[in-house]
Amino acid sequence: MASDHIVKSFDQELDGLKRGIATMGGLAESQIESAIQCITRRDGALAGRVVENDRRLDTMETEIANTVVRMLAQRQPMARDLRDIVASLKIASDLERIGDYAANLAKRAIALAQVQPVRPVAAIPRMGRLAQEIVKEVLDAYAERDLDRALTAWRRDEELDDLYNSLFRETLTYMMEDPRNITPCTHLLFIAKNIERIGDHATNVAETIHFLVAGGPIGEARPKGDLSSFAVVTPDQADPGQDVPA
Repeated sequence: MASDHIVKSFDQELDGLKRGIATMGGLAESQIESAIQCITRRDGALAGRVVENDRRLDTMETEIANTVVRMLAQRQPMARDLRDIVASLKIASDLERIGDYAANLAKRAIALAQVQPVRPVAAIPRMGRLAQEIVKEVLDAYAERDLDRALTAWRRDEELDDLYNSLFRETLTYMMEDPRNITPCTHLLFIAKNIERIGDHATNVAETIHFLVAGGPIGEARPKGDLSSFAVVTPDQADPGQDVPA
């Protein structure tokens, strides 16, 4: 009877971790959406709220970490239960970092609202939507323990990298064409990189789900398309008048 009680109590604690991750994930998704709105609407007040809300994600991560430490010490879990607990800790850490990047987007939005808008900003909503979709996909995969959904999201990070590479090159061209574009375009480059990093952390979550469900790493190399470190752009390589997909 006591054994049944212990098993039930442990299952409840695992469910609590799962709910905690779901709550963190929901807030992280909301933070990304609001941060993108800050940029497109040039809304400094909303940006301030996004920055303030980041503390909630920090607090949630700490609570999950404390719960994990206590469960490891008291329960001494093994096999799948151990993977479940460790996965919660890793995913909470990635979600906290996603929240940090969303807050960084909001901070840049405040600065961007004080200068003349530049055309490359039109590509930011598309990048933001894709990042949100990937984050949502991995969170759903975690909730359902769905390997296929996790792998689908894992592979989509390459799409985000492609968008980032395109925006990176175009933004550099705008900066070379007119020095007045340097300040807003510099902020845009940081914004785009933060969105790209959100995708990287969502990819981490997908890999953690694979570890949780399958017991090991994904058996293929991580798709990675960020080529900005090798980009060399000259003014005649891009036409600032060309349309960028929105």
